[in-house]
Amino acid sequence: MYMEDRFALQTLQAILSSLEEAISVVNTKGELVYWNEAAERTYQIKKEEIIGKNIRDFFQQEDVMHLKVLATGKPVRDVYHMPRSDKHVLISTTLLRNEENEVMGSLSIEKDITSTIHLNEKLSSASKELQQLRQHMNQQHDDPFTKIKGVHSSIQQLIHQAKKMAKSDAPILISGESGVGKELFAHAIHEKSDRKEKPFIPINCGAIPNALFESELFGYESGAYTGASRGGKPGKLELANGGTLFLDEVGELPLDMQVKLLRVLQDREVYRIGGLTPKQVDIRVIAATNRILEKMVAEGAFRSDLYYRLNVFSVNIPPLRERKEDIPLLVYDFLEEFSYKYQKQDYTIGQNALAVLLDYDWPGNIRELRNLMERLVVLNESGEITETDLYQVLHVGKEPSVHLDLQVASLAAEKERLEKERILETLQSTFGNKSITAKRLGMSRATLYKKMRKYGIVFEK
Repeated sequence: MYMEDRFALQTLQAILSSLEEAISVVNTKGELVYWNEAAERTYQIKKEEIIGKNIRDFFQQEDVMHLKVLATGKPVRDVYHMPRSDKHVLISTTLLRNEENEVMGSLSIEKDITSTIHLNEKLSSASKELQQLRQHMNQQHDDPFTKIKGVHSSIQQLIHQAKKMAKSDAPILISGESGVGKELFAHAIHEKSDRKEKPFIPINCGAIPNALFESELFGYESGAYTGASRGGKPGKLELANGGTLFLDEVGELPLDMQVKLLRVLQDREVYRIGGLTPKQVDIRVIAATNRILEKMVAEGAFRSDLYYRLNVFSVNIPPLRERKEDIPLLVYDFLEEFSYKYQKQDYTIGQNALAVLLDYDWPGNIRELRNLMERLVVLNESGEITETDLYQVLHVGKEPSVHLDLQVASLAAEKERLEKERILETLQSTFGNKSITAKRLGMSRATLYKKMRKYGIVFEK
């Protein structure tokens, strides 16, 4: 009989230890007499630390369901409870009585739903943000600044200021490293201005040979020089009449052209090469440079009077390495763009790969990131960008240049586990209906099928 009792006790211990629910038992004094392995994992408290100790030493008294049930004598079943500020559980607590029906203590069974609650909060927040975004897009569908992607405060502030600048006709000087999106800002300012129905004429001052600058800017009359087109040709200044002239890389403008451009801005009239009659022009000038014009002025490489004429308003766009919060947004946006362009499946990117991008210095800024994403979509056939893919194209070495915190890695794994559970639960609640499941989860059917393949989920009606 003793052997049978011992076997039964060992069997019960094994069952309690294998359960995923946290199980605890306290006596009438509130002292812990049982604490299973799941309870250890849930609260990060070892048995040897808590057994025999009063539960009040580890939890706030008002948050302990054991004490509430012992005080009221009323058991609870599957009640939502927060034993700690960082823990959410479904708890069932009942009184334990002896053969004389005397209360000996209480038993609690707790299912940790913290991750599910957090995921639901994130999903609710994402759903709310998506709804707000849709409303914003409906209200701002004609806002050209929506093409400028960025959540960093510096970019948001620049956009706010640029919208105000767009309302005037004053010149604007946009500065920033190559590839930060200076022309995108210039175009958005033009589209937001009263000149949006008129031309936006860009000219790259660094791409035109010095000998051709004057004819490109001012145009020429018929017969002005050997080889000149019959009838003449208008220059960029004339073409921009009524609209905006965008002078990219204005720091490369030759000094003699700087003098002539300044005269046009002051007099608002243009003389073609070989022409005697001025042509009136009404233009708004937006200039951009990746050079430090103040230094060039001090060195005599750029005219101070032209600099101050162009720099009525200034926009200084920070490099990508100073606003890395924007990298994930840009990455997903570019992946979507090039997946559609090359008629490929929707591409995803792993957390480790994203960490590599966040650690990279981006000397070429957004242009470099965009080119990289296009190259990866073209070359990659798996549908997911990995850190190995990035090491090959970024040439940052075979070993990772980013050392992820182990907690970050575990969070990524936990997120995938919760996502899989969420998909399974929704499939069960919809009896395997993929369309309704995808709609409830806020994703397309294609994305749902891709995630089901990823997690090995097979669920037929």
